[in-house]
Amino acid sequence: MDKITDKKLAKYFDVTGRALEKVKKAKCKKGAEVVLDMAERYYSDAGHFRNKNDYVNAFACLNYAHGWLDCGATLELFDVHDNKLFTVD
Repeated sequence: MDKITDKKLAKYFDVTGRALEKVKKAKCKKGAEVVLDMAERYYSDAGHFRNKNDYVNAFACLNYAHGWLDCGATLELFDVHDNKLFTVD
């Protein structure tokens, strides 16, 4: 499928939103606040673009947000052990 639908966008908002919440509740190392801040900003931008019906940019922002979260998890800045939301064991 080459189209970003409401359903697909909602799925990625859900996944990234759950990952954000997990990170906010996790024990974090020094420096993690920068990574979390970037993820939150991209997540917020995604909402802005979705409200303007710009699904392509909303989807891109969600991917950036989740990428920041995943990077923080991989570098062990966030104490998360969830291989469904992050690429960690």
